[in-house]
Amino acid sequence: QVQFVESGGGMVQAGGSLRISCADSGDGVSRYAIGWFRQAPGKQRELVAAISTGGSTSYADSVKGRFTISRDNAKNTVSLQMNSLKPEDTAVYYCNRDPFRGYIPLNSWGQGTLVTVSS
Repeated sequence: QVQFVESGGGMVQAGGSLRISCADSGDGVSRYAIGWFRQAPGKQRELVAAISTGGSTSYADSVKGRFTISRDNAKNTVSLQMNSLKPEDTAVYYCNRDPFRGYIPLNSWGQGTLVTVSS
């Protein structure tokens, strides 16, 4: 019954920055480990960043050093700060809980937010 809502996407030039945010309409993101995923056309959805309930973070090698995932518990959101963006980062970005599950229920995905990086 949890539905995630992503916001903040847009169009940016290569080398630019963007911050996207995640909230949910159910239990609240603070109760779960949260991951940011992305999916580009013709590609599988991939996990790019994750944060535990305790604040530990992990990143895919492709974004390490450029992206930062963080929590704002007062606002009950999880954000992804994306710096030094590359055209390869262009994708629809999604958030979800328990990012290391082998399968995440279809009805738990939100619409995502589109990030387009131009060269």
